[in-house]
Amino acid sequence: QVQLVESGGGLVHPGGSLRLSCAASRDIFRFYAMGWYRQALGKQRELVAGITSGGDTNYQESVQGRFTLSRDSAKNTVYLQMNNLKPEDTAVYYCNVAPPDGPIYAYWGQGTQVTVSS
Repeated sequence: QVQLVESGGGLVHPGGSLRLSCAASRDIFRFYAMGWYRQALGKQRELVAGITSGGDTNYQESVQGRFTLSRDSAKNTVYLQMNNLKPEDTAVYYCNVAPPDGPIYAYWGQGTQVTVSS
């Protein structure tokens, strides 16, 4: 069983930055593309960024140019650097396996809350 633990969320003003981390209990990155998802209150969970097992990244248009996903395979950790945050980025952020193999239901963690507010 794989556990994914997200951290790094918080309250920031618009224009601020946060760096989220997702630590995996074992090395799954060589097998799966990984993604950062978010769920805002009253909305469906959505994929905002992904990284393939080969290291290629892709982003939802709304975060393109502001968010950067990276990976440290030695630490079994993926990161999401979020800059120029906007109120509409407010959500609980989760990591999980990215499509087409994911998300995997059993891998959902508690997520980390990001609140962007003045």
